[in-house]
Amino acid sequence: MSQFYTSTDHFVLIPGIMLALFGCAVLLFDFLVFPAPKQRKWLLLFVALGEAFTGYGLWRQQAFLAANGIPEITAFQGALTIDGFSLFFNWVFIAAALLVAIVSYRYLEIEGEHHGEYYALILLSQCGMFFLAAGTDLVTLFVGLELMALSFYIMVGFLRRDKRSNEAALKYLLLGAFSSGFLAYGFSLMYGMAGSTRLREVTAALASRDPWDPVLFVAGVTTSVGLLFKISVVPFHMWAPDAYEGAPTTVTAYLSVASKAASFAFLLRIFLGPLAAAREVWEPLLVVVAVATLTVGNFAALTQTNVKRMLAYSSISHAGYMLLGLIAGNDTGIQGIAVYVLVYTFMNLGAFLVVVALRRQDIIGEDVDDMAGLIHKSPGYAVLMLIFLLSLAGIPPTAGFLGKYYIFLSLIQTGHYVLAVIATLYVALAIYYYFRIVRSMFAGEVADKMPLASSFGLRVALTVSGVLTLWIGVYPEPFLRLAQTSLLR
Repeated sequence: MSQFYTSTDHFVLIPGIMLALFGCAVLLFDFLVFPAPKQRKWLLLFVALGEAFTGYGLWRQQAFLAANGIPEITAFQGALTIDGFSLFFNWVFIAAALLVAIVSYRYLEIEGEHHGEYYALILLSQCGMFFLAAGTDLVTLFVGLELMALSFYIMVGFLRRDKRSNEAALKYLLLGAFSSGFLAYGFSLMYGMAGSTRLREVTAALASRDPWDPVLFVAGVTTSVGLLFKISVVPFHMWAPDAYEGAPTTVTAYLSVASKAASFAFLLRIFLGPLAAAREVWEPLLVVVAVATLTVGNFAALTQTNVKRMLAYSSISHAGYMLLGLIAGNDTGIQGIAVYVLVYTFMNLGAFLVVVALRRQDIIGEDVDDMAGLIHKSPGYAVLMLIFLLSLAGIPPTAGFLGKYYIFLSLIQTGHYVLAVIATLYVALAIYYYFRIVRSMFAGEVADKMPLASSFGLRVALTVSGVLTLWIGVYPEPFLRLAQTSLLR
């Protein structure tokens, strides 16, 4: 038995085990102990405990690396690796899952769809994210991706009586399955060339081949299609606006930050590993994709009146900015992606949580006009939304400025001056559509007199998101050190 499952394997796997166990525990307790809807608020305790045990496991792993002065721990013969990269992303996943979970109770009550499996899906999707961040094997990564994706397919369609939610889930499922087919085909070609699924062995095998080798080229293209779909960049973005609009707003918030962070972890593992030797092939392709993503994302956002769709197209453009860091490819660019993932989690999550507060009985609250006069009705929410929008636009001293600064700096350092200019121009365009919301909040007439939905969890989540969005921008040093030591090089 010890030959197949060692103590090191167990130590590395602890966070994933905790997430899976607590996810299953939520399902069991929901069925056996808390069947009544009003009792389901206690299931939040299981989510909190699950995240606490997961965090403790990550902390022990981080302490072990520091105490022994080693960069990583490998398990299952190299299929899983705990290093600064995986730890960084898993801390982001914990923050996103906790903030979303604590605001979901009140929102699901208003929607009339408060079911225990919702909390189980949060934990199980996060379990998939753990394997995406820590996986160093093609099979491990694919299984982690599908666990995360299947959980999100269900969560997007969680509002069973809402046709928008049903349609969004179906589109997401069909397109997601299509992209997974491309990814599996690319992985199979990599396996055929390397004779192994371990990333290190695949990297070594692909490095010995001509970058323009036809088989390697096809493997790179098909793998890239699958990966680029997951981060919703053009032309693989068509699922995002519909999924974001149709999904429960709390799910949209979780999908927009945690799923994107996990998908970027996956993308970096592949592009900085097996596909690194073919950089001269994929870099020009990514340049075209990044520019197209910035163009479509920003111009499409200009015409939106639904805040969730506007933030969906905004999310697409932010993926384009993060791709620019990979195109630059230097230490500053890679660190810039880490910083961007971190700050994007809090500023985008916070913006969606304000939309959650606008959802009241018989009022959907998703249009720009629904935010009219928000400063008079709820000054705190209006100020927080202003902070999040300023950060999304990249205005100092918010955290969003820091993320864009490092991306632009990396482009200048590597001589990508044209890309830097294009990216800067699109910042100006983004300011315009973000400030449509700001103008509505501060200059518009009050749309309705009903008070906003509020709960202790929502207030805590918004406060944490707002404080961190400002803190990272004003005092970035500890977060920069974290990002500098946490990403693959």
